[in-house]
Amino acid sequence: MTAPVISAAGLARTFPAKRGPVHAVRGIDLTVREGEILGFLGPNGAGKTTTLRMLTTLLAPTGGAATVAGRDLATDPAGVRRACGYVAQSGGVDCQITVREELVTQGRLYRLPKPRAVARAAELAHELDLTELLDRRTAALSGGQRRRLDIALALTHRPRVLFLDEPTTGLDPGSRAALWELVRRLRDEHGTTVFLTTHYLDEADALSDRLVIVDGGVVVADGTPSALKLAHGGSIDASLQDTFLAVTGRGPAPADSAPVAV
Repeated sequence: MTAPVISAAGLARTFPAKRGPVHAVRGIDLTVREGEILGFLGPNGAGKTTTLRMLTTLLAPTGGAATVAGRDLATDPAGVRRACGYVAQSGGVDCQITVREELVTQGRLYRLPKPRAVARAAELAHELDLTELLDRRTAALSGGQRRRLDIALALTHRPRVLFLDEPTTGLDPGSRAALWELVRRLRDEHGTTVFLTTHYLDEADALSDRLVIVDGGVVVADGTPSALKLAHGGSIDASLQDTFLAVTGRGPAPADSAPVAV
């Protein structure tokens, strides 16, 4: 069995509030193995986005500990950031510049020399089917094209771990299928570990090697899709929807929005 590339023990986050503290994450214990696609699921208010933000150093934990690629969140956040790429729900491209300029700028932000940044931009464009779009302004990209660019930007520094937060929200079926294939290719050809949050259960079922379901800020189920279906849905042929309902007692809802609500 491969060594874990993500490990968390008792990871917690409490937000202060006028009516008393909000315990968004109460103690997450999980491991993710090298080259694994992990589907991280839960209803609104379960702690998904807060956990992801802690693991990517965007939010400091108030309890517990975690490592990403052997780097400790508390003592080596810069090392964690060097080891991971992050694609947020809303993306973050500059609509005033071209795809090429966006990719080269990202490379320069990672301190690549200008010639290497230009070469890396071309490599990423080729790998993510963006070559013909390099001189197009990002504002003119379709939703699927922009999502591929978001992922390309996150892969600039060749991270060991890629965090994807609701990557296909709002995409048409063709664009969703293309992104699913891209995620599989990153795992199969590059050994990239993928940490995926999604509220599309068919997506989680199709992509994930393993699922972790959280509710109330803690892990309530952990296993392969087939194992969870058998244990909670009664059959490996059960739907993940039925399995999710059995585990959480409620159905999936739209993606989280406010930090204190997740």
